[in-house]
Amino acid sequence: MKNNKIISKIVLTTIFSLCSAVNLFAQKIESTDLTSILHVQQYDRAIHIMAMLLIGFGFLMVFIRKYGRSALTATFLLVSISLPIYMALKTLGIFEARGEIEQLILAEFSGASLLIAAGAILGRIKIYQYMILGLLFIPFYILNELIVANDYFHFVGKVADTGGSIVIHAFGALFGIAAAISLTTKKDMEVPIVSDATTDKYSVLGSMVLWVFWPSFCAALVPVTAIPHTVVNVFLALCGSTIATYITSVSIRGKVSIADIANAALAGGVAIGATCDFASHTQAMIIGVIAGIISTVGFAILQDKQQKYHKIIDSCGVSNLHGLPGIFGGLSAIVVVDGIDVSAQLKGILITVVIAILAGLLSGKIISLFGRTKEIYDDHAEFNDAE
Repeated sequence: MKNNKIISKIVLTTIFSLCSAVNLFAQKIESTDLTSILHVQQYDRAIHIMAMLLIGFGFLMVFIRKYGRSALTATFLLVSISLPIYMALKTLGIFEARGEIEQLILAEFSGASLLIAAGAILGRIKIYQYMILGLLFIPFYILNELIVANDYFHFVGKVADTGGSIVIHAFGALFGIAAAISLTTKKDMEVPIVSDATTDKYSVLGSMVLWVFWPSFCAALVPVTAIPHTVVNVFLALCGSTIATYITSVSIRGKVSIADIANAALAGGVAIGATCDFASHTQAMIIGVIAGIISTVGFAILQDKQQKYHKIIDSCGVSNLHGLPGIFGGLSAIVVVDGIDVSAQLKGILITVVIAILAGLLSGKIISLFGRTKEIYDDHAEFNDAE
């Protein structure tokens, strides 16, 4: 009997140990699988963002009738120069260590901001000068990201800007507008920007690509549990801005403008970026509607006044699509995000504005030293087979 008890204890102990080992192994496998799934999801979103950069931005900027080839080539070059420069500078050792795909996504964010900046001066510089723009822009973008998004110097505090309303959209737009001050001549002011039915259709196609993939942009680096809510919020904000754009465009112009639809319809995605993982669905829709109204009013009324006042041309109207909605999105966080540090949010916006404007003015001056194109908004300037 005593031996049977001993044997029973040994058997029970062995079974318990085996069960514990299996359980630990299963937990390890589950943890590994979750990590792998997260990496795969990040990879997928990185590809979506690349589609936004090349196809979305690329076709959105072909609206200028004789500048389509140049716009697409410039897009290719701007993306190609932003990614390696950003990733190279991030290896300096003063930045938080991240996984390779995360680093790629952050580099893509910098490329998006660069494309926004380039939109302000599109058609008025030589092709190689877009690459110079990239070389100058990315270090300033990283500086602003370091100060505002990462609070590296412990001066700003925690800023709510998950999807980059402030550090990506507003920064890129203000940088581009400031650069345009140095790169717009009196002659440029006299040359109209001409589009036609075909280029407008391609531009709307680019806008639709951006619309579809925008949730991946905002949800690229949020925690897994926040992804569903973020995705729905972004689509609701885009729906709100699209509807508001149509109504506002017809109200102001009498008939809808396809340029408004191609641009201002995206303003909801710009504005919701700061609060995409915090806002309720109702708040996301409201933010989108207000952003659509702001952007459409910008295109329909404010743009001509702004260009005459500053004596510049904003080729793509980036101040209306990315600048105003980006700042509005940053300010909306003060209302939407519970427990937000209002001082930090306002400082983050102010610092972004100051760095973008000063960096843009300096960069515009430097780029102007490399000469000016004789034929603006025309592929003939650099393509020997242009029609």
